[in-house]
Amino acid sequence: MIRRITRLIPLFSLLMAALPLPAAANPYAEYLTARILPGWREADGTHVAGLELTLADGWKTYWRQPGSAGIPPSFNWSGSDNLQRVEVIWPRPEVFELSGMRSIGYHDHVVLPLRIAPTRDGAPVELRGDIFLGICENVCVPLDISVAGTLPAGGNRTPAIAAALAGRPYSEQEARVSSVTCAVRPKDKGLLIEARIRMPSAGGTEVTVFEPHVPGAVVSDSVSRREGDTLVSKAILSPGATGLHLDRSRLKITVLGHNYAVEIEGCPAR
Repeated sequence: MIRRITRLIPLFSLLMAALPLPAAANPYAEYLTARILPGWREADGTHVAGLELTLADGWKTYWRQPGSAGIPPSFNWSGSDNLQRVEVIWPRPEVFELSGMRSIGYHDHVVLPLRIAPTRDGAPVELRGDIFLGICENVCVPLDISVAGTLPAGGNRTPAIAAALAGRPYSEQEARVSSVTCAVRPKDKGLLIEARIRMPSAGGTEVTVFEPHVPGAVVSDSVSRREGDTLVSKAILSPGATGLHLDRSRLKITVLGHNYAVEIEGCPAR
């Protein structure tokens, strides 16, 4: 679903992304609250928890790929105990159009499921996270926030986390993607990538997001159109400090529609 936002983001507020303030010193911290939902332990030893973000009315925060008008979030869990790794699972976001610019994220409230691998089976996890994210209303500001929680070795299935898991994008099989190919060619000191995705419509205006997994690379907002049962999407990938070496097998494509989203891993040449 695309929401059109009429209020403008001042340019200075976008530049503030380079100057994060801790929540205690940031006057905008009152517009966001965050907490860990302890969740439950799976039979294979994996722990499923949640990061709950509640925003003041009219405010939004961003998805992992926030669009041209967004601030990308980042997570640091290094202060935790009994922790091997954390995978953030992203529910389907919304697309916001803002004066010709696009941002992708959530408004009001979102639970981000966390799939956690403990170091020691059968023991609690002391989860501590330092999180950098942006929030927006009529200005966009970055926040550094800290969260902590004890994840018991047992625990109960939490409805809010289960609902967020159910809201994640579909797989290619679930979305009935029958084929996907990409053509890549040089363009404006970067690469123009065109994906052709054969799949039923995801509903409404479909927005495609390209994630190349190239450090520092910048991806433009995509332009998409339908040719019957094929979604055709284009975007420009600009290189980061290390250049632009596109590994097609790692390219992730997400299609965001009104009814559902789908994640596609890899894009063979055509």
